[in-house]
Amino acid sequence: MNQSDQTTERLDAETAGISRAAELLQTGQLVAFPSETVYGLGGDARNADAVAAIFEAKNRPSFNPLIVHVASLKAARDIAHVPRWAEPLAAAFWPGALTLVLPSLGVLPDIVTAGHPTIAVRVPAHPVALALLEAFDGPLAGPSANPSGRISPTTAEHVADGLTGRIAGILDGGSAPVGVESTIIGGEPPTLLRPGGISVEDIEAVLCEPLRPHSPAQIPNTPGQLTSHYAPTASVRLNAETAQGKEILLGFGAIKGEQSLSPSGDLREAAAQLFAKLRALDRQGRPIAVAPIPDHGLGRAINDRLRRAAAPRHDQHTMTASKDLSQGY
Repeated sequence: MNQSDQTTERLDAETAGISRAAELLQTGQLVAFPSETVYGLGGDARNADAVAAIFEAKNRPSFNPLIVHVASLKAARDIAHVPRWAEPLAAAFWPGALTLVLPSLGVLPDIVTAGHPTIAVRVPAHPVALALLEAFDGPLAGPSANPSGRISPTTAEHVADGLTGRIAGILDGGSAPVGVESTIIGGEPPTLLRPGGISVEDIEAVLCEPLRPHSPAQIPNTPGQLTSHYAPTASVRLNAETAQGKEILLGFGAIKGEQSLSPSGDLREAAAQLFAKLRALDRQGRPIAVAPIPDHGLGRAINDRLRRAAAPRHDQHTMTASKDLSQGY
């Protein structure tokens, strides 16, 4: 079936809806599902055709590897080697908004990892995602459920806006409570590959050592490194105290703006609101200016997404697999 001609079922996050979503996945079709971070676009990670359909539905570059969602650490061991450094992180933060890039056991199709010897794995904390993984009984490849490079979806409506007619189902679990994607850690010594829903400070407290900063030259298979990503159609200007010209200002804390990520300056609230606010402002057809965000805790993840939203746009299908652009999850 042509991916653009599918009927997309809207499924409630009840037993019948979850069972139907698992049934669709078991037949090689794609289902968007809620997680605590953003909505993921699920496909059977054991089925190369299903994984290829994810790339097609999202218009995602094929050099871009995928995160695999599993139900438990035990299930992660079925597809990856879990080294000593990863054990305490899995124990502390799974289920949760942490992805670990681990040595692959090579049991999943190469398209999942874009041919790399490592695989990105996480156990989501959302009860609907976990119920779906249990019903499906297997690993799910699950990038964000949006057209590639665009604003990530935090509600079922956001998914429908971008992927209706391209996927088989959308499992509606309400708004994603964290609102930004998972933190990604990999390598030895442990390296921050993408800031996200678990703070660097919390991870370093568990490891009892600082995370190594990411360098594309050192780790050519790092996730989350596409320069332009999470992007609205409108241009984005960062660290703005006021709007200029036709801009609309997205505020934070004391900088009010026409809308605000968090009037009280709460980073947790700002993270949860980020993608929804960008979508709302983008619909107004004006350039977007964004107030400064503190660069600590969840602020690191927010600023990472904002920098990528503001980056110069490229046609992703003309990119070569360069060390600094080719490996974003």
